[in-house]
Amino acid sequence: MAGRERMSSIDAAWLQMERGFHPMSITAVLWFDGTVDRERLLKVLQERLVDRYPRFRQRVVSGPLGVPHWEDAPDFDLEAHVSTLDMSDPETHSMLAGVVGERLGLPLSRSFPLWHFSLTRGLPGGDVLLARLHHCMADGIALARVLLSLTDPVDAAGASEGPVGPETWSEGAPSEEARQPRAPGWLRMARGARSALHKGAELVREPILAGDLLRDGARGAAALGKLILRPSDPRSPLRGTPGYGKLAAWSEPLSLERVKAVGRTLGGTVNDVLLTVLTGALRRYLAMRGAPLEDLHALVPVNLRPLDVPVPRELGNRFGVVFLRLPVHLAEPQRRLREVVKRMEELKRSPEALMTSGALELLGHAPRALERKVVDVMGAKASLIATNVPGPRQPVALAGTRLSRLTFWVPQAGNIGLGISLFSYAGQVTLGVAADEVRVPDPEALVAAFQDELAALETTAP
Repeated sequence: MAGRERMSSIDAAWLQMERGFHPMSITAVLWFDGTVDRERLLKVLQERLVDRYPRFRQRVVSGPLGVPHWEDAPDFDLEAHVSTLDMSDPETHSMLAGVVGERLGLPLSRSFPLWHFSLTRGLPGGDVLLARLHHCMADGIALARVLLSLTDPVDAAGASEGPVGPETWSEGAPSEEARQPRAPGWLRMARGARSALHKGAELVREPILAGDLLRDGARGAAALGKLILRPSDPRSPLRGTPGYGKLAAWSEPLSLERVKAVGRTLGGTVNDVLLTVLTGALRRYLAMRGAPLEDLHALVPVNLRPLDVPVPRELGNRFGVVFLRLPVHLAEPQRRLREVVKRMEELKRSPEALMTSGALELLGHAPRALERKVVDVMGAKASLIATNVPGPRQPVALAGTRLSRLTFWVPQAGNIGLGISLFSYAGQVTLGVAADEVRVPDPEALVAAFQDELAALETTAP
C-alpha cells in the first residue's frame, strides 16, 4: 500500500491508550512438539502474514494535527521481526514466565511495524514462539484468526495439510448444546445471518446478535456518558495505581471434556462453567489477600465481526465490551453457576457492547489527555479484563511442526491490574493470567485457585 492511510478512530483509540505501565500489545505463546525450522517459518510469515495483511509491513506515523496514519515502512526487513532466543537453562518454566512478563511490560517500537516474534529454543519438548502484536492493528479475535491462518491441519499420520480457516475450528455438525438457546459466548457477536451460529467454535455457542442490539442501542456521546455514570467497583487488591512491571502465569492444559461434563450435570454451557470457575477462583484469591468478598465487574470483549467471513486485509478493531458482574459474594458453587447463567442472559439482551464500541470510536477522535482521563474513569468500573478465545478443535501445525498448545495475554487499561485469558484448542483449555506486579504480585496463586475451583465444582455435582 503506497503512501499514507489515516488510522481509523477506534484503532487510534487503542494506540493512544498506551502508557508506560500499560503497553497495548496482545501477547501469545505457542508451544510446539519439536523443533521449528526458522527458514520455513519465515517463508510462511512472508506469504501468509506480510503479503496478505499490509499492516504487518507498515509503521505508525503522525499526520496533520497529530492524527496517526499508517505508512509503508522503508526497507522493511522480515528477519528483524523474528528473533531467536536460547533458553536451554534447566529452570525453563520460571525463565519463560519471566521473559513473557518482561515482554508484557515492554512497548513495541513505533519506528517499525508494531509486531515481533521470538522463536525460543532449548525448552524440553520443543520450541516456543512468543508473539507480540499491537492492539491498534486489530482486536484479539481477529489477531487470533490471523495467527491461526499461519497453521495447517494435521492428518492422522501427523503430516500438515492446507491452511486453517475459521470453518475448520468447528468442523462437523453442531452438538446438541449448540442448538440450545443458552447463554452467549464471552466474546462473539455475529453481524451476519444466523447461519453464523453454526460456524462458531467450541467455546462460543449462541452469540448475541448485533441486529438484536441495534434496536435499542446508542452510540457516541450518549454511550460514553452512560458508561461514565456507571458506579465504580468496590476497592480490592485487583485495581489501583499500577506499577511498571508485569507478571505472567498460565495453567497446564485442562480437559475441555471435564468442563463440558460439569455443564451437562449442573445445567450450564462451557462458558457458564468457565465463568463460574473464574468467579470462584477470584473469591479464593481475595480471601487469601484478606479482601472483602464482594461482586466484581469483568470487562469482557465482545466480537462484532462475523466469523464466517475472512478477516479483512486492513484488519482493524471491531468489538465492544460488556461489564459482567461476577457473583463473588456467593459461597456455594452451584448457586454461583445459576447466577452466572442469569446474568449472562441479561447481557445477551443488552446493547452494551455496541455502546462501548461507539464510545471507543468517539475516544479515537478525542485529545489524548481527555481520552486518558475517560479511560481512567471507565477503568474504575471494573476490576479485571476477561476474555475467552476459541481455537481449532483438531491439532494444527505451523511451518511443519505440530502445535501442542497456545496461551495468550490481553493488555489492561486504566487502573485495572489483572487480565484473564482462556484459549481452547484440540480438546483442551489453557488459562493465562497477566498481572500488574503491584496489584497481583502472585498470579500463580490465581492459576492454582482456578484449578482448585474446577475440582470443587465437579464434587458438587450429584
